Amino acid sequence: MRYEKHRKRKKRKSTSIVLILLVLFGATGGYAYYQYKQGVNQSLEKINNDENNVNEEVYTFEGKKDQYGATNILLLGSDAREGEKASRADTIMIAHYNEDKGTYKLTSIMRDIYVNIPGYGKHKINSAFMRGGPELMRKTIKENFDIDLQYFAIVDFQGFVQLIDEAFPQGVEINVEKKMSAYIDVPLEPGLQRLNGEQMLSFVRFRHDAIGDFGRVQRQQQALQAISEQLSGIQTIPKLPKLVGVVTPYINTNMDTGDILFMAKDFFAKDRGDIQTFRIPIENGYKDAKIKGEGSVLDLDLEMNREAFHQFLTQ
Repeated sequence: MRYEKHRKRKKRKSTSIVLILLVLFGATGGYAYYQYKQGVNQSLEKINNDENNVNEEVYTFEGKKDQYGATNILLLGSDAREGEKASRADTIMIAHYNEDKGTYKLTSIMRDIYVNIPGYGKHKINSAFMRGGPELMRKTIKENFDIDLQYFAIVDFQGFVQLIDEAFPQGVEINVEKKMSAYIDVPLEPGLQRLNGEQMLSFVRFRHDAIGDFGRVQRQQQALQAISEQLSGIQTIPKLPKLVGVVTPYINTNMDTGDILFMAKDFFAKDRGDIQTFRIPIENGYKDAKIKGEGSVLDLDLEMNREAFHQFLTQ
């Protein structure tokens, strides 16, 4: 008899624990959704638009995981002017995420490299996006560098600005190595300082100096590493739904919100160390050239760059 009473009490206790957990998970999920929608609405107010008119263009994308079991995300920075479609890819990057290894890597592809674009012949790689959207860019990268891309994300630069301002109310600490003023909206003075969203955009876009686009790519990688380091940690996870919501109206992607939150949570929850970075072309893996109809290009030693790229991915 006592045994039966004990078993019933134990069963009631287990049921209560399950119910409490379900309530907690439900409340957490509800709060996360509320934060996400709050972020979306905050950005929609800034762009004076509604959710049905943002990111209307639908792209096909036939990507998959790469041969090493990693997830690769094609990141394209869009610089569309008012009244234009997002027709130009000003920035080309690949984010690499290997769930089994718990590693995160970043590759920058310089927009002036001269490669074969399937169906169009040899051109600067950034023209692949203008000719056929992210799918043609995916095919171009696959043909030249033998790597598959599973997802794409086209980010309007104003989304970058809003994300920085939301995540870093005091700004991102970064060293500005020189005075920057030419062809950027917000001039920068040299020195270690905290930059807001508009200032960070100037930092990652400036390229009118002696090293041109090479310096810009280096600063982009420097900025992303600084952002990830200063945003990392378990305390960031509760902020993720709103941050994803803030950037959503500015992004066109084949990833759903669950994919983004899962990878972001994994990124911030793990002691991942530094993000490894890579650049195409590699040092001594190209030569400057002028091509009629294209202007100045970076003419690759394709085999050397492809081999170095795969070494980076597998190390």
